[in-house]
Amino acid sequence: MADTDPPLVQISGVRKSFDAVHALQGVDLDIVGSEVTALLGDNGAGKSTLVRCLTGVHPPDAGEIRFRGEPIRLSSPDDARRLGIETVYQTLGLIEDLQVWQNLYLNRELTTGFGPFRVLDKKSMISSSKEILSKLDVNVPNVRATVRRMSGGQRQSISIARAANWGKTLVIMDEPTAALGVRETAAVEELIRRLRDSGVTVLLISHDMGQVTRVADTAYVLRRGRTAARRTVADTTGDELVGLITGAIEGDVHA
Repeated sequence: MADTDPPLVQISGVRKSFDAVHALQGVDLDIVGSEVTALLGDNGAGKSTLVRCLTGVHPPDAGEIRFRGEPIRLSSPDDARRLGIETVYQTLGLIEDLQVWQNLYLNRELTTGFGPFRVLDKKSMISSSKEILSKLDVNVPNVRATVRRMSGGQRQSISIARAANWGKTLVIMDEPTAALGVRETAAVEELIRRLRDSGVTVLLISHDMGQVTRVADTAYVLRRGRTAARRTVADTTGDELVGLITGAIEGDVHA
């Protein structure tokens, strides 16, 4: 991104309350294009609410979200998807008894034919699925295999590949390796790096400070619904990030 270009997403003074619960109390955050931005904070800090505002689930009560410099109002997840924003949730959203290619094209199936006489274009979807996984070097032996037969790491990689294929501008990942072992975690982290290197922007929510220091470019810490700190990951440590999350280290934004 050129120095004169705005961040891909700019979040300014965003507030959101649910009755007496003030989940967000003025969050400021920039997501720079083609980078991995980590969003950190304890449970209840406001991370999930912020993501829901960014994906059209909850409209903010106040503040502004800008996309490529232009203010936007997201009324539904479909609005976010039209902007190329996709989310990989911890639940993954995969259907275990469907094949890999069917999951990659779930609710976005390709058809062929004319007018009302249209049928699923399985050949194109299978071929494209192979290309999607090959481009990201995802290790899945056969796109015709059912997801139920896949390991946890393979399932996570399929979910990320689906989001990256449809999320042309921003992929949000919520704890992408929380249930994975060491080797599978390493494979998913390498996939995140490949996404960034291919120009995909990633917002990573993670409690794993080692992971943040390995894959993220910038980290924002939320505390009590506010932006407490921003750090360039190359210039910080996992211990400092933990201190900022807990409040043992005073933040420098809106602590």
